[in-house]
Amino acid sequence: MNKLLIANRGEIAVRIIRACKEMNIKTVAVYSTADKDSLHTRLADEAICIGEAPSQNSYLNIKNIIEAANITGSDSIHPGFGFLSENAKFAKICEESNIKFIGPKSDVIDTLGNKSHAKELMKECGIPVIPGSDGSVDSLEKAKKISKKIGYPVILKASSGGGGKGIRVAYDESELEKNFILVKQEAKISFNDDDVYIEKYIENPRHVEIQILADEFGNVVHLGERDCTIQRNHQKIIEETPSTAIDEKIRSKMGETAIKVAKAANYTSLGTVEFLLDKNKKFYFMEMNTRIQVEHPITELRTNIDLVKEQIKIAANEKLKISQKDVSFQNYVIECRINAENPYKNFRPCPGKITGLNLPGGNGIRIDTGIYDGYSIPSYYDSMIAKLIAYGTSRNEAIAKLKRALEEFVIEGVDTNIDFILEIIRNPDFIRGNYDTSFIEKSFKNVE
Repeated sequence: MNKLLIANRGEIAVRIIRACKEMNIKTVAVYSTADKDSLHTRLADEAICIGEAPSQNSYLNIKNIIEAANITGSDSIHPGFGFLSENAKFAKICEESNIKFIGPKSDVIDTLGNKSHAKELMKECGIPVIPGSDGSVDSLEKAKKISKKIGYPVILKASSGGGGKGIRVAYDESELEKNFILVKQEAKISFNDDDVYIEKYIENPRHVEIQILADEFGNVVHLGERDCTIQRNHQKIIEETPSTAIDEKIRSKMGETAIKVAKAANYTSLGTVEFLLDKNKKFYFMEMNTRIQVEHPITELRTNIDLVKEQIKIAANEKLKISQKDVSFQNYVIECRINAENPYKNFRPCPGKITGLNLPGGNGIRIDTGIYDGYSIPSYYDSMIAKLIAYGTSRNEAIAKLKRALEEFVIEGVDTNIDFILEIIRNPDFIRGNYDTSFIEKSFKNVE
């Protein structure tokens, strides 16, 4: 692997470029016209424009990205997260073009990308799944019949969904009628696939995921859990490891189950198995993400393993150099997502020019970002502009470091969610680790 093209933008593009530099791999940044002055274009060895600002004309434009790879002589493509990262068609075209796709094979992405198909595979392998429909549901009448059988509330999900999109909860039949149509519409717009499936809605669960690495030689290891329960509208805000919701017995069982999931899918590369944990500490398979996750830094700081480098090595057909017994866990780590938005005005995005910037530092602090003083945040993309990660020898120490760093963090010229995150981590229930997925909704009446 000599030259790698990063088919993404922002902080994840910067993160991948840095890993490649340390591995002596040449990098190519692609950018839209809105991202001409972005940090990733400055850090890469080469940069090439792939289209106009809207995602469909640039970061989702497969033809332009493949052409960019050919023009620059790139032998591999890293998709990052979002955009084309879980697009089986894109991975297939890379394979057919003799370009190494940094991720699992296209057929595996296809199998796991359709959430209802993935769920059926797991059921066949004896992996616990949430009760629900057998595959996608093609009519409202069928949806009513299934919902009545498993009992309300139910959750409707886009089969090809991700990122918290295409999800609605129905507490009764009238809500089901309304939300079934809405989810199908959202799924068609967001994923060009209006297939929908139904699950029993587990109220107030914890959202706990397991990171795995799997090579081409049958070796699979898990790297512990990440608790992603602090969410708003199914969008993660804060992640931490280890989770306060599970003990060593459950942790071990979850890890073993995640490995079983990967083997069932013939999975290779880095991946994440996501579970819901109910109030009785019973966990259920939810989905498997076939890409690097936004929250990957907390696993890196807990295990001292560079996940991006491991992902690239696996794609280069290298054997894992670590076995499960080699994985050691240290530190308590918390990550928060810094977004250019106003939480007190219905989380309204706030693009614009950064007129002043102070990034916090000090012992126990890591920042992944693509912003700089004078940078103009485009209006076309996700509002996340940075990830702030704190780690310490105890959870209380990690929280204290995160609080101090947030208080140092200054971004002028645009609204951000920094003050809102400070509210969260000062909340007594958060400090005690006593929260579930309804935490934001119940605890913060001052946000809309």
